[in-house]
Amino acid sequence: MTNLKKKIKFNIPAKLNIDLLKKINFQQYSSGGKYTTLCRNFLLNKIKCKEALLVHSCTAALEMCALLLNIKNGDEIIMPSYTFVSTANAFVLRGGKPVFVDIEPNTCNIDPSKVEKVISKNTKAIVIVHYAGVSCDMDSILKIAKKHKLYVIEDAAHAIFSSYKGKPLGSIGDLATLSFHETKNIHCGEGGALLINNPKFIKRAKIIRDKGTNRELFNQNMVKKYTWKDYGSSYGLSELNAALLYSQLKQAKKITNKRIEIFKYYHKSLKIFELKGLIKRPHIPNYSKNNGHIYYIVVKNNKRSKLIEYLKKNNIMGVFHYIPLHDTLFGKSKTKTKSLMKNTYYISTNLLRLPMHINLKKADLQNICKKISYFFLKN
Repeated sequence: MTNLKKKIKFNIPAKLNIDLLKKINFQQYSSGGKYTTLCRNFLLNKIKCKEALLVHSCTAALEMCALLLNIKNGDEIIMPSYTFVSTANAFVLRGGKPVFVDIEPNTCNIDPSKVEKVISKNTKAIVIVHYAGVSCDMDSILKIAKKHKLYVIEDAAHAIFSSYKGKPLGSIGDLATLSFHETKNIHCGEGGALLINNPKFIKRAKIIRDKGTNRELFNQNMVKKYTWKDYGSSYGLSELNAALLYSQLKQAKKITNKRIEIFKYYHKSLKIFELKGLIKRPHIPNYSKNNGHIYYIVVKNNKRSKLIEYLKKNNIMGVFHYIPLHDTLFGKSKTKTKSLMKNTYYISTNLLRLPMHINLKKADLQNICKKISYFFLKN
């Protein structure tokens, strides 16, 4: 019988302080004002990158990466297939060809041992995705990139305030991207950031963000008028969104700690089912400190769909995640697959994400874990 109690939603965005906007005497509403600067400085301080440019989405930041690398027809970019479409689409838009390799089964991150095997004369970059806020093996990736003179881009959409060997994610690759979409730990509805660690890209990135113009120099009174200088688009984040984002960034420690607390509760409570061989829990390598972005289980014996349906009947929303990009109709026409993708297939068909947001109460978590227990007793 269906549980008539309240529904436990998969995600409830951290509440934005909309009233804040009424209290601010905005001097401008478009991008580039006071709150853009406050957010930029916050990210520079916490992530230790060389530059942080606020943009309207992580997708925009990835598209800027493709422009900065001068991606053209035939250029190849190595990346995992188990990721969101924007990771690949940004490069396809410039004529590039994503080359997909398999992931590690323990972390769902790109497998470095597969990367070097697919490097060709056309390879320009390696794009890694820190899945669920858990770091990729960056030393291995950087070693390969240095040997073959390739750029490294961190898609850190999941990974704000996570780290690798004490280094903040987003501070390691030549370029990195963040997401402030409402599904992320820190958000402003929709937003993102391009993080730059290779100084050679800073000047041009600012031009690309400002529709291909040198408007920033004009705003700084360094030129008498601004003009069209390069490729670009309207990538900036409005001051309204930046103000909301800054209010969230100031609560970042509290939000992150709460999510990590929920992560640890799940991890401890569900250990017994891993010991019984029914599921696999997330693996956090010693080199990684995660941010509690996602808690997932890999459900064994082809029982994921049944478990999703069982949770749904009990008013608990559990969801699967990515459909491998290499297995889509469009992906097959625009990309290359250079690996058997065994782990990608397995994870995509068995991974189940559990509710994860700061509004979850202990009673909610107890209920979720209890229902999972009941499911395995009956199945």
